[in-house]
Amino acid sequence: MIDDVPATEWEQGLEELFLQIGHRFGRVEPRRRTRDYIRGLLGPVGRKNSWQLAEFAGHSTPDGLQHLLAKSRWEADEIRDDLQEYVAEHLGADDGVLIIDDTGFVKKGCTSAGVQRQYSGTAGRTENCQIGVFAAYATTRGHALIDRELYLPKSWTDDAERCRAARVPEQRDFATKNDLARTMVLRAQASPLPIAWVTADAAYGQDSRFRRFLEDSGLSYVMAVPKSQQVHGPRIDHLIGQAPAEAWQRLSCGDGAKGTRLYDWAAARLPAVWEFDGDEPTRQRWMLARRSITKPDEIAYFLASAPLHATVADLARIAGFRWKIEECFQSAKNECGLDQYEVRRYVGWYRHITLAMLAHAFLAIVAAQEREKGELATTRPSSWTSPRPRSAVCWQLGTDVLLNRATTR
Repeated sequence: MIDDVPATEWEQGLEELFLQIGHRFGRVEPRRRTRDYIRGLLGPVGRKNSWQLAEFAGHSTPDGLQHLLAKSRWEADEIRDDLQEYVAEHLGADDGVLIIDDTGFVKKGCTSAGVQRQYSGTAGRTENCQIGVFAAYATTRGHALIDRELYLPKSWTDDAERCRAARVPEQRDFATKNDLARTMVLRAQASPLPIAWVTADAAYGQDSRFRRFLEDSGLSYVMAVPKSQQVHGPRIDHLIGQAPAEAWQRLSCGDGAKGTRLYDWAAARLPAVWEFDGDEPTRQRWMLARRSITKPDEIAYFLASAPLHATVADLARIAGFRWKIEECFQSAKNECGLDQYEVRRYVGWYRHITLAMLAHAFLAIVAAQEREKGELATTRPSSWTSPRPRSAVCWQLGTDVLLNRATTR
């Protein structure tokens, strides 16, 4: 991704990053070991566990790095806060998008914190695994993971002895994945990250309380929902099925590995969101559908809440941002060892995952800086040369679906 970056620029960027987090360590030993750990995560190490990272760093044993993850005095959450500031400084934009998703970490045995047989979207089946809920931040400048929470099933939170053995804090109670997502949204809002939108897959989008929470937090969203999702009574797939042929328009939802991602989209306005004492609506709710061009039977469904001036093209673009977190997972696992840890305890999981996210953010920011250098050398800003895209149209739903102003809250 960034093979052409001069070594001096790479080192300078790393030193700036280390200076940003260095004050979080009270002693020089964990500070140095953290540097070695991150350098190893970024280096050409076959499997990024403590043994191979220690060998790469020139340590005679992995004891120092294992101590860093298990017993050193430092807070992973403080490094997470520094990570969010780092990403905000280099990738932040006013229309930033927060993306929520979870990923699985296949494990053997039953002692790793949070492990049990459970469905993993990563594996596409039920596996013995841990599940981490993550937040990524994305703008047109780049994207990176910025927060994480370990999901603890009830088989763990209901077993105090098991939690003690894995060093799970006593105050940690059972929380659903959506509860963890809400916590991360609130943290992101309190961080320097400028956030305008939130997007997620149907596991989160189908939760009406989560969608209302986002609206109450002042955030716009485009959330995937299952085809069985009810929209004021009827199922969303039945409502979309009523769309006339001319309602479908071909729009881009962003660039992918093979070029522009083009789909056919149909959208309809739902009742707007009003403040209790307001005279004007504050947000417009939508439902929309994305249909594959080559496989018309493949249709994805979404609910959205957006600023009043937002267009269907805007909603399609935000929906496309959801794939950015998949790219983050793939690159963080392949390049930074996100899933290659051998820690079993709760604290060790958070420490390794946070340092791997920090290494991944460094790569994402260096790549973004290289792209910006190339663009500045060859092009003018698109706002100087490109008019605003033509707005896509939406079709009007029947009156049996639309609600009056008094019932939209």
